[in-house]
Amino acid sequence: MPCLWVDADACPKVAREIIVRAAERTRTLAWFVANHTVPLPRSAWVKSLAVSQGFDAADDKIVERIQPGDLLITSDLPLAMAAIERQAKVMTTRGETLDADNIRARVQMRDFMETLRASGEHTGGPKGYSDGDRREFANALDRWLAKQR
Repeated sequence: MPCLWVDADACPKVAREIIVRAAERTRTLAWFVANHTVPLPRSAWVKSLAVSQGFDAADDKIVERIQPGDLLITSDLPLAMAAIERQAKVMTTRGETLDADNIRARVQMRDFMETLRASGEHTGGPKGYSDGDRREFANALDRWLAKQR
């Protein structure tokens, strides 16, 4: 059975709770990787992996350990691209699927927006995590887990 890998540094608490409940319900191993301690319940199915404080240390550890067919939950586009290159599945905490067909365009748009911000343009940040985002994520995760059975 494939594992869940969570880029826990920026994972919203509500998404983390959804992942924990889903992992326990389906008996799927879920690894939360961060450069700090992530508060998680004691569970045979939910594991935490704290890495050093270095830049991208958590991302590097995920890429090192992820296997083809595993699911990575992240909004970090370069990490998503690296996982896709390792034949893993990728989903954002809003339930969006990232894959070989859309990741390059997403990374290019991110780089463009970063260039705008660096030139002094105010581009705004990401919208807040809504109840709709929570539902979309929970449903997308449930669909992925059901396909694994």
